[in-house]
Amino acid sequence: MPDDMARVRRRTGTGIGLALALVLGAVLVGGLPEDDDRRRDAGGCAPRTVASWAADDTLTGEFARYGDDAGRSDDWTGGDGTHSVRLPDGRLLWLFSDTYLGRVHRPPNPVGEAYAWRDTTAPLVRNSAVLMRDGRLEGTLPAPLFPDPAPNQWRWPVAARVEPRSPGSAEQVVRVLLWVRTAGQAPWVYGVPTATEVATLSLPDLRVESIVKVLGQEQVTDLSRRVLFGTTLVEEDGWTYVFGGDDGRPAARPASHAYVARVPEGGLADPAAWEYWNGSAWQTRARPRPVLGDGRRTGVGSAFSVARQDGTYVLFTMAAGAKGLTTVASYWACSPTGPWHGPTTEFTPALPQGGTAAYNPQTHPELSDDGRLVLSYDVNWLESAGAAVMLSRNVSLYRPRFVTIRLGPGR
Repeated sequence: MPDDMARVRRRTGTGIGLALALVLGAVLVGGLPEDDDRRRDAGGCAPRTVASWAADDTLTGEFARYGDDAGRSDDWTGGDGTHSVRLPDGRLLWLFSDTYLGRVHRPPNPVGEAYAWRDTTAPLVRNSAVLMRDGRLEGTLPAPLFPDPAPNQWRWPVAARVEPRSPGSAEQVVRVLLWVRTAGQAPWVYGVPTATEVATLSLPDLRVESIVKVLGQEQVTDLSRRVLFGTTLVEEDGWTYVFGGDDGRPAARPASHAYVARVPEGGLADPAAWEYWNGSAWQTRARPRPVLGDGRRTGVGSAFSVARQDGTYVLFTMAAGAKGLTTVASYWACSPTGPWHGPTTEFTPALPQGGTAAYNPQTHPELSDDGRLVLSYDVNWLESAGAAVMLSRNVSLYRPRFVTIRLGPGR
């Protein structure tokens, strides 16, 4: 975790409420190939980059409408770690990490700098799930959806998919990847990476049936080399490719690394079905090897998103350096294992005024059509003075924003 994002956690003063910002806000950088390596890989895919982008005010506004609804007292009013999955009945399940619940108060005559606000004593939970139907948010499931596994530990939901209960089964369930973190001391103020788990939710009632550990990291003594999977996943040819990252410390390795595993369809909840890329082949029970990042000037944080379009994999992440607080970059590859090329075109989405930052760019393929991609990014407050108060005084500072992207030929 870069030093500047570690300061985010110290500045917020909100305890667990913004811890995920440290993980998702880490600076991400792709491998930088030579010019003659940026053309077309042997796999036959074409380079892709961001050709255009635009704010999606409809989606952003829907989360503002729902979060500001003063008629509810136990629902989502703000959160980060934004992921989504389409359910078989057409509903969209949105998954969040640290989440504010409670009631939002709206100023009677909003003028000037008057914002909707919440009480500083509003409930704060480690995860939540919100349902959407036909573009309208309908309600929040009882939160937290995933209970803490042990004292001083918590679960953050990341990527999810609907798949057969077991390979070949006609019954479908929802599988949700979970990150387990354990409370730690500086520099691990955002929690120590502990394990990757998979939760199984029944359909259509979304009851948590089971949670299994697929990759424990407790035996990895170097905390910066612990790998958590599930920041994003891509389905292709009967496989689910699950991407992950470590939390490399700036003092030892300025950039973290990206990793990839694969699981046959229906096998996400079976630890024995997971295969990890070891640098040259897929193996079970293997120590995964990085597919992106050299540990010095290039690499990734533990959160990013990958989409596949016309045979090309495209990775979205925050840009390198100081731009990593405001700017999204992209990279491309012909295979989940790389080689990854980039960064390509960057863009800077809108942010609220003041000391705010963007992080955790996530694609939402279930909302994407006609060649466009829908991408969300989370927002957080950075300034040190009164940060906890600011997030309550202006509830819009801790909610996802959305953009639509069109990809074009890269180089």
